[in-house]
Amino acid sequence: MPIDRLLAIMARLRDPGRGCPWDLQQDFRSIAPHTLEEAYEVADAIERSDLDALRDELGDLLFQVVFHAELARERGAFAFDDVVGAICDKLTRRHPHVFGDAVVADAGEQSRVWERLKSEERAAKGPGDGALADVPLALPALARARKLGRRAADAGFDWPDAAGPRAKIDEELAELDRARAGDDAARLEAELGDLLFSVVNLARHLDLDPETALRRANDRFARRYRHLERALAAQGLQPDAADSGLLDRLWAAAKAENP
Repeated sequence: MPIDRLLAIMARLRDPGRGCPWDLQQDFRSIAPHTLEEAYEVADAIERSDLDALRDELGDLLFQVVFHAELARERGAFAFDDVVGAICDKLTRRHPHVFGDAVVADAGEQSRVWERLKSEERAAKGPGDGALADVPLALPALARARKLGRRAADAGFDWPDAAGPRAKIDEELAELDRARAGDDAARLEAELGDLLFSVVNLARHLDLDPETALRRANDRFARRYRHLERALAAQGLQPDAADSGLLDRLWAAAKAENP
């Protein structure tokens, strides 16, 4: 099977006598940034609807899984088959409506069941440090904020609808403005962070992924700015040499061309 070939390649790369010097130097911590990078490249290929790139990037991401599993096998902790077995068991356990007799009405109910089952699994492991204990610190800030908010909501700490976080945004904006009037940089940063966290909570209530929304906003800005640059270049200008009125008109045109 192809996966057996990949596992054999990984073992050869880590062979102390015949392996690759770079691969032999790696450990979990040094590989982790590469794992994150490959996951983002998968997301990028999906965003671009490039299925050829997606095939290649999924292979790169799979190699990261195999690499971590090989490092664990060398330590006697677990092997790739254990990784596969664990996810198979988890998926079966969390889909009782597919692999058991449970019934769910729709995808929304299934999401609620999924979160309830995850909560029960966390509880079964012991008291821990509360509902937020295992939210990974290494998540991108927007993704972690969304997960923290959702986890707190599952425990009953949430607004009933989107009006709550929307009002909170106004409150945090006012606090940010008050902080701007002072000279306390730490407070200013804290208020900005609270504002961003409130925006993420609004996104959660609107059933939107803030990471995806911001990534697409970044792409729109880049397209619009390149359009503005080309328009200025046609007039022999750079952005810093154009007056604000011209920049506003060109930006409006760029937005119309790049919705």
